[in-house]
Amino acid sequence: MRLRLRVWRQPGPSEPGGLVDYDVDGLHPDMSLLELLDHLNDQLVRAGERVVEFDHDCREGVCGQCGLMVDGRPHGPQAQTTTCQLHLRSFSDGDTLTLEPFRAAAFPVLSDLRVDRSALDRVLQAGAWISTPIGGAPEANSVPVPHDVAEAALDAAACIGCGACVAACGNASAALFTGAKLTHLALLPQGQPEARSRARAMVEQMDREGFGHCSLTGACAVECPQGISLGAIARMNWEYLKARILGG
Repeated sequence: MRLRLRVWRQPGPSEPGGLVDYDVDGLHPDMSLLELLDHLNDQLVRAGERVVEFDHDCREGVCGQCGLMVDGRPHGPQAQTTTCQLHLRSFSDGDTLTLEPFRAAAFPVLSDLRVDRSALDRVLQAGAWISTPIGGAPEANSVPVPHDVAEAALDAAACIGCGACVAACGNASAALFTGAKLTHLALLPQGQPEARSRARAMVEQMDREGFGHCSLTGACAVECPQGISLGAIARMNWEYLKARILGG
């Protein structure tokens, strides 16, 4: 299998970048897109050229580090699939793929396909935690949670923080990410003591980081590899308005 790649190359955050064409042969349809980049980098090393830098860690679709734009879509054309789990069988022999970093003011490019997503970490640090007594684990049945509530909280907790929602949004909003993290804790009894302060702190930190406003186009939910629902944004707005009205 042979593919032509158009890869964004940028040596550093303060240097200009542009798309560079590469032909890569000897590929197998069962290779992942990250393995394709590994193959390209082997080719570049042999030619004495600088390798393409890209983020990755687990390569199992759970860490959120691998996100990049594939032909203009975060993580590529396959629904609910991270870049590391996107296989070359999704493309045809001879195709041209354009690979770019996530684009957002809050995600400055570090080099090539790598961006700084620490803005998402700071949103979490603002309030995505709970107060809990230190000691042994409590008896599970001592804090009853209805099944449907527990399932909704787990659905929101599935967010891996990859930033695809930001890259997909025309406003570069992090509302789906922030909403998922707020929803997870807002639905559970353990999250109630800091509920109001959490909502204000996380939403206001999101604004300080330079993320855009949400206009509910739904592109974020379409591109989310974990299938986070737009209901998370509705929950975020409800929690934030409640905190503003009631104080906290």
